[in-house]
Amino acid sequence: MASVLHPAPKISSNEGVRETLVKALGKHVLASKEKYGEIVIGVEREAIEDVLRTLRDEHGYQQLMEIAGVDYPDREERFDVVYMLLSLTRNHRIMVKLRAAEDTPVPTVTRLWPNAGWLEREVFDLYGVLFDGNTDLRRILTDYGFEGHPFRKDYPLTGYMELRYSEEDKRVVYEPVELPQDFRTFDFMSPWEGAEYVLPGDEKSEAPPQAPMPKANPEPSGQPDTKEPKTGGPSPAKTPKVTEKPSDTGAGKKADKKAAKKVAPSKKSSGSLAGQGTRNPASVATGRKAPGAPKPTEDRPARAPRKRAAPTKTKGEKE
Repeated sequence: MASVLHPAPKISSNEGVRETLVKALGKHVLASKEKYGEIVIGVEREAIEDVLRTLRDEHGYQQLMEIAGVDYPDREERFDVVYMLLSLTRNHRIMVKLRAAEDTPVPTVTRLWPNAGWLEREVFDLYGVLFDGNTDLRRILTDYGFEGHPFRKDYPLTGYMELRYSEEDKRVVYEPVELPQDFRTFDFMSPWEGAEYVLPGDEKSEAPPQAPMPKANPEPSGQPDTKEPKTGGPSPAKTPKVTEKPSDTGAGKKADKKAAKKVAPSKKSSGSLAGQGTRNPASVATGRKAPGAPKPTEDRPARAPRKRAAPTKTKGEKE
């Protein structure tokens, strides 16, 4: 089987690409950088169409893959519009970006790539960036009558309107947002590692202040009292308990005589009983008769035999 050779490498290199593109774009380039394996070129807003045409026709970046927006509210030109290009023949990607304000339109690139129409509509819908020359610049992701642009940093997380299905109207209705509780705030500080604030309940773990020591009453003579206080002896709990005579413990001649009786088993057993060693205990004559079987209880009165039912005949069976 013949091998197929592809003109595009599997992994393209960025070596020398940024310098070549910056030189080709000339005065339209405002800044450029290569970071994390990606080449980003910042260009003038008014020259975006010429810049992208040069990259498409002269450097082989045939496809416009995506147009994205970024919001920086603190800047005068708060929005970044980023164009992501792909070269199929070189297997390489670059990003071209520009800056725009809320009231500064960006030239459209729909004359270069028809798919830019929907991509520009997404940026307009989510950020409010205007594109000059786009003949169908309307919302594409949010619903009809939506207010504001949800990807702006100053847009509230809850929005302004909420929709739900109404059982009364039997349709979806729009209502102002009503939150049953406020948003929780998370500080992402671990209480096990030691937070910089007092956790609820920590005030209970603080040791109470020690009670003040009582002041000694001075003697009438003015001299300190050096006598040791009288006590009742050592604590009973620490005094060992002992017996004074053998009868207190149950020991004596009678106990020794009873203990001398041998009750060890005379036969070996395969098993062992608790406390009896490995032999069966010797039998002991008690003079009493072994209890017999218990007396039977009263018999239940006999029941009359059950009458047998007459056999049933099926259809078609002769009598």
